[in-house]
Amino acid sequence: MRLGALLARFYDRFLDASMIDVGLVGFGLAGRSFHAPVIRAVAGLRLATILERSGNQAAVQYPDVRIVRTLDELLANPEIRLVVIATPNDSHYPIARECLAAGRHVLVDKPFATTLDEAIALVEFAKKQGRLLTVYQNRRYDGDFQAILELVASGALGRIVRFESNYDRFRPQLRPGAWRERSGPGSGIFFDLAPHLIDHALLLFGLPEALTADIRVEREGAVADDAFDLAFHYPRGLRADLRSSILAVSTRPRFLLHGTQGGFVKQSFDPQEANLRRGYIPTDTAWGAEPEENWGLLTLSRNGALTQHRVPSAKCDYRDFYANLRDAVLGQAKLAVSPEWALDVMRLLELARHSSNERRTVSVPLMN
Repeated sequence: MRLGALLARFYDRFLDASMIDVGLVGFGLAGRSFHAPVIRAVAGLRLATILERSGNQAAVQYPDVRIVRTLDELLANPEIRLVVIATPNDSHYPIARECLAAGRHVLVDKPFATTLDEAIALVEFAKKQGRLLTVYQNRRYDGDFQAILELVASGALGRIVRFESNYDRFRPQLRPGAWRERSGPGSGIFFDLAPHLIDHALLLFGLPEALTADIRVEREGAVADDAFDLAFHYPRGLRADLRSSILAVSTRPRFLLHGTQGGFVKQSFDPQEANLRRGYIPTDTAWGAEPEENWGLLTLSRNGALTQHRVPSAKCDYRDFYANLRDAVLGQAKLAVSPEWALDVMRLLELARHSSNERRTVSVPLMN
């Protein structure tokens, strides 16, 4: 065999060894809109198998991908190295444990689990199996939030005294068939959205000293929580307010920052979620690219004079999460969202439940 042919065969084998076959469990909104298209868009990842228990949406949308009906069928394929779990919250723990037991690396959509005990058990089991375990905190790769990270790190606003993150919607109609609106573990808007907002606060300011939560039902006849206010209390008067309501016809600003030398406000949402929901993926820009009129507004105070200018969103998107996971599976990077980080988020979720149930501020113990 000629040298050129030998090199070509070696190159093909190298590419195949570095390619990570991914199995996706669940093809509801999360699997269909927020995982499958992102996996397909990241070099080095191959969406090899989709578990869709009923229906044929996955087969229609991805005719080149193997469709299976059971987890056993998916795990029977030894080429699957990474399993992504995008199923109802109360199934995260048993499915993740079974995949870890089968020797697969695992990504769980948020929330990590329905209880802290489940989350701790998963982390310990993943370590025992020698496999990676992480949680899909993709909203940290919203372009506007990345711009806020850079702004806070720059010190341009001086000492930050207030951070607000609002995730408002207007959906007055109940959806009785939707699992998130049923009564049970992991249901409700708090477990659905608070993990994203908590992740943002931790990235910006670290763990709070204490928290105060009000998790409630606002819509008539609803049985799962559909609104929350969560306040993180930090030293030197810093407070982070993390809030959401499904009855917000007049939505609050997406982000708000107040500092001793200025402030920042972002009114609209990063466009990635809306684009992915409707199946639109930009081909020549970052997925989070926005028109200038939607950029956040920075106001600075210098020597008594105020100046204002727009701050562009950072050029990042949800592919960055999966690119990091790919590199971690290949042993080339550390997980951006470590299991220990995921446990911190779960601990804060449970402390918030206690705070709301007892109607009091609770201290946050040192973690990790």
